[in-house]
Amino acid sequence: MAPSLLSLTVTRKKPVLVAPAETTPHEFKLLSDLDDQEGLRFQIPIIQFYRHNPAVVNRDPAAIIKLALSKTLVRYYPFAGRLREAPNRKLGVDCTGEGVMFVEADADASLTDFGDSLEPPFPCLDELLFNVEGSADVLNTPLLLVQVTRLTCGGFIFALRLNHTMSDAAGLVQFITAVGEMARGASRPYVLPVWNREALNARNQPRITCVHREYDEVAGTVIPFDQMTHRSFFFGDTEMNALRKRLPTHLRKQSRFEILTACLWRSRTIALNPDADEEVRVICIVNARNQIKPPLPKGYYGNVFALPVALTTSRKLCQNPIGYALELVKKAKADVTDEYMRSLADLLVIRNKPHFTAVRTYLVSDVTRAGFGDVDFGWGKAAYGGPAKGGVGAIPGLASFFIPSTNSKGENGIVVPVCLPPAAMESFILQVETLTKETIDMFVQSTPSITSAL
Repeated sequence: MAPSLLSLTVTRKKPVLVAPAETTPHEFKLLSDLDDQEGLRFQIPIIQFYRHNPAVVNRDPAAIIKLALSKTLVRYYPFAGRLREAPNRKLGVDCTGEGVMFVEADADASLTDFGDSLEPPFPCLDELLFNVEGSADVLNTPLLLVQVTRLTCGGFIFALRLNHTMSDAAGLVQFITAVGEMARGASRPYVLPVWNREALNARNQPRITCVHREYDEVAGTVIPFDQMTHRSFFFGDTEMNALRKRLPTHLRKQSRFEILTACLWRSRTIALNPDADEEVRVICIVNARNQIKPPLPKGYYGNVFALPVALTTSRKLCQNPIGYALELVKKAKADVTDEYMRSLADLLVIRNKPHFTAVRTYLVSDVTRAGFGDVDFGWGKAAYGGPAKGGVGAIPGLASFFIPSTNSKGENGIVVPVCLPPAAMESFILQVETLTKETIDMFVQSTPSITSAL
């Protein structure tokens, strides 16, 4: 974990707008009905750490990335525009060509000052991704804010804030990969961007044909974010093997995502200790690109994910073995089909873009295969690449990301940032430590039969 007491001074130049390097079309482009839902109307922070590369001499990462951004925006010109609301709160991009916000900075710290293993929460994040005054609103502001901070060791930090209505993780990685390609001398991005947002609009006669419990209206309150503490947890081969030994044999080959989601959901619920008969849920963000028919064109960079939900009562989740939660998570993920996505777009239009249910909800997003760490601006791959912190969202505190990571021992695995109130966090830590200890084979005789509420 990065040292929380790290103090650094960041000297920033005046923020500037980086416009496309060439004239681009001035037009109004509507977002899809998946893009403009209420739950995506927020800014999401990403951070990339790059080590000093002795083969790179007399090259300034800030100047190179700034120029590459300008060139990339010629193809990705909607990012240089501003988001507006049309009638019925429909979102669209006014392609004005004004540009994205760019900040050049220097820090009096080296990469080693951030600790042996790079993982959120990162100290001094507000200095490394500075919130330029007037830039944080969803509407009428730059759609991207980029800050490049040079370090004393010769490395640098690339931090970015994205208006989530524009892209999901896959779309954002496609864009910053293109910036990297241009920074390394390409004349155009390898994958050309495709807008085509109408492909994920509601049908001409909207109809809800699937069950979408993720948009239930649930009474209750959400824990205020300022009452939470933030910590990351590492899961390597040792931890995953311990978790698998706690599952019945027929469930041990399930994916890391499904097993971790089940374990964290159950442990988090135990730590929060809701009333036994209250309904609790976990939302699994599922990339639906492979489900859409006909397939979306290569280069599509909008939001293409679903929020299927697993739900049960607190009593059932906490008193049953982990296999019970795992079966629920499996079922939720399997529900996502092309028809599910069409039904989802229809629901968002019929119900006027509702926010997903936040009360007693935990949300998990797997970015281990998104490719953030592979982005190369000419200095090689990132030492860390991915979400800058957990708990981000239109309603902060609900979300955890599964991020590829290497710990201080050099072991590869997944790091998961979690936000909880302090007392609940202490209980959660004990739950996770107990579950991930080396143990004998804890064969669970059978997972209790369940009736899914999905």
